[in-house]
Amino acid sequence: MVTLVFSEADRDRVSAAIAAAEARSDGEILAIATEVSDSYHDVGLHYAVGVMFLAMAVIAAWPAYLHWWVERLSGGWTEPSERALFTIVLGVLLAKFLGTLFLMKWRPLRLALTPGATKERRVRRRAVALFKAAAQKRTIGRTGVLIYLSAGERRAEIIGDEAVTKVADGDCWAEAMAVLLAEVRAGRPGDGLVGAIERVGGVLASHFPKTATDSNEIPDKLIEL
Repeated sequence: MVTLVFSEADRDRVSAAIAAAEARSDGEILAIATEVSDSYHDVGLHYAVGVMFLAMAVIAAWPAYLHWWVERLSGGWTEPSERALFTIVLGVLLAKFLGTLFLMKWRPLRLALTPGATKERRVRRRAVALFKAAAQKRTIGRTGVLIYLSAGERRAEIIGDEAVTKVADGDCWAEAMAVLLAEVRAGRPGDGLVGAIERVGGVLASHFPKTATDSNEIPDKLIEL
């Protein structure tokens, strides 16, 4: 799992990059970075249930093996009763469930086993929620843009306000996203954010050039969650 480490110099560079981009445009850029966008505890629970059902399927498919295993444990002295067999099965299933759930408490493993589509949906959901809370409709011209980085999932989102989405679709941000994620994977998240901000600023400048009435409506700083 990627760990986010921003130095004071990185934070200063991000702030400077936002200020420089906004100096050329009426757009406003908000940069948010977080270690992970979701706990994914439900994913761990799903795996635990899946392992338990797999154990049930194995026992159902090969019941003779269960009898053999129980007889080995008892030394072959007694034939196990149905009550004893069902109790053992219950214990085995419970052990499988709890053991898997315990292993999935380790976040790097949980993240590694979480499907990519699930990560993508939850990163997007968190980014949209943060954008609505911090940037949407916070600018007079509806020209706010959020650059959101979620390091644990190695994913990012760029979300624009109403006026921005009318002139810039997802393809406009492709280069900014590529630069951001490449630098994050290389262990340089500060460089990645600066590069993404510069490219987003270029798009905003082409569609919303600076006017005399523009004011700074969103703080020019990196927000770390």
